[in-house]
Amino acid sequence: MSNIAEPKHTPLHAIDLGGVRIDTPVILAPMSGVTDLPFRRVARALGAGLVVSEMIASWAMVRENRTTLRMAELDGKPSAIQLAGCEPAAMAEAARIAVGRGADIIDINFGCPVKKVAVGQMAGSALMRDETAAARILEATVNAVAVPVTLKMRMGWDHASLNSPRLARIAEASGIRMVTVHGRTRQQFYTGVADWDFVRQVKQAVGIPVIVNGDIVTEDDAAEAMRRSGADGVMLGRGCYGQPWFPAQVAHYLRTGRRVPDPPLATQKRILLEHYHAMLAHFGTDAGLRLARKHVSWYSRGLPGSAEFRAAVNKLNEVPAVLRLIDAFYDKVIAAGAARLVARDDALAEAA
Repeated sequence: MSNIAEPKHTPLHAIDLGGVRIDTPVILAPMSGVTDLPFRRVARALGAGLVVSEMIASWAMVRENRTTLRMAELDGKPSAIQLAGCEPAAMAEAARIAVGRGADIIDINFGCPVKKVAVGQMAGSALMRDETAAARILEATVNAVAVPVTLKMRMGWDHASLNSPRLARIAEASGIRMVTVHGRTRQQFYTGVADWDFVRQVKQAVGIPVIVNGDIVTEDDAAEAMRRSGADGVMLGRGCYGQPWFPAQVAHYLRTGRRVPDPPLATQKRILLEHYHAMLAHFGTDAGLRLARKHVSWYSRGLPGSAEFRAAVNKLNEVPAVLRLIDAFYDKVIAAGAARLVARDDALAEAA
């Protein structure tokens, strides 16, 4: 038996989806209310290999709902828009509209667990319970557009129906170019622990690339998720809250086994302010101020005095007052040479 320790990092390789290449398969997950256009732009600029839009309802896209079209605004190349729906014709038409607006990749959502989508609309993760309906949606969407179509799903509806390996084979036969698997069932929602080992069954079932998702909030998590799943890349969700530089840190670690420290606090402040102003410009002053509160809170988590800072920010209704408070808080912490008081995963729990 060899005494050589197994490396903790797993080398990354580019993924070719057929006409679209993902050079760094460290992907920012689509997250409703989080991965809006300003956040995607920041994450991409800081090194995310691919960013995906918030989940967009196909019927809203077809009706050209004003809010939906704003959600579907693109951030760069390659660009990916995620669609959800239960009607093949509507999904196909929404995909055509998205591609007409410049999307390079269409991602289909079979993973959303929320009741409104999975029960009320029989979309998202509900489609894992009806493989025939799922196949019709996959085929209709693939046949509607010339760009690659990908799929995001869970392990199954519940632990009695872990059918993602079989559904992945159906997806591959339908022309889907890549599958992402969140290592939980729909019934788990976001409780429990993501099962990265199970994702290996999906990887072994198909010849297309597989991405592992769920509970990846540190570089070590990413390496372990890839090792245990055999996946071709990782998708990051809450680990990017307030840390849009996290995908680049993960990519560097997976490639080299070496860690990249968080940016200096002065740089973090600059990123936060650029993000804040981008949200005001994108959503308008009133909506932007409200929507930016959670991001300001996430950026500051774990810093000395952050709880009081967050409470104060959330009460302010004037942009100049928020900017003054950000300056005062960060400048004080920077001058004191302080570091984060808690680890990244503890800070995530604090911010949840």
